[in-house]
Amino acid sequence: MNKKIEVLPDQSALIARSLDLILTKLDTAIKQQGRFTIALSGGSTPKPLYEAIAQQKLPWDKIHVFWGDERYVPPDHPDSNELMARRAWLDRVDIPAANIHAVPTLDNNPELSATKYEQHLQAFFGSAPGEFPALDVVLLGMGDDAHTASLFPHTAALTVRDRLITVGNKDGNPRITFTYPFINAARSVIFVVAGANKRPALAQVFAPQADDSTYPSRLIQPQGELVWLLDAAAGAEISA
Repeated sequence: MNKKIEVLPDQSALIARSLDLILTKLDTAIKQQGRFTIALSGGSTPKPLYEAIAQQKLPWDKIHVFWGDERYVPPDHPDSNELMARRAWLDRVDIPAANIHAVPTLDNNPELSATKYEQHLQAFFGSAPGEFPALDVVLLGMGDDAHTASLFPHTAALTVRDRLITVGNKDGNPRITFTYPFINAARSVIFVVAGANKRPALAQVFAPQADDSTYPSRLIQPQGELVWLLDAAAGAEISA
């Protein structure tokens, strides 16, 4: 694993650096493979990043968008990660509908929806059960409890090692989420983290020893590249 930590002066610089890095990965992937695959994160931090991507002139037909996790709500619900990404980015560009690989959330059965999304991913990548295909970029955030995607502290989702997709749990509410082994199969994992409230969690995530179940972001150790992009408020106490 190639790990990098960058602390940017403010959130504007954080978004600019995130955009630059993603565009570089996109260009390389399309030149090498003819397509670019990215899994998006939710939350408020990446919204300006998605808005910035929407302003670019890109080969949209070669870009495939997935989600690392999704709340178990309809796609038009205000809490939907898909809805946020569509409004900020996807509905503003000419990306083919078939290139938007949204998480199914209308089955009234989270386990069934997780299985459907896993099967969709396997069909897209041509991978067999038990294999972990590699996305070009998995974009992640981190909560002040050190969760990432919908991998929350001390939840059953942290123990799933033989699936691409599982059901996460946030205060009794189900979510669909990538498993950490699937995230770790990525060619590049990029954390984008902002805010002073993240400092205590980051200290534990970067500590030589701490409990992975208590601080789930520690489980993200990809086979490829791991990049932590932090604004100054989040990264003030971090030594790269």
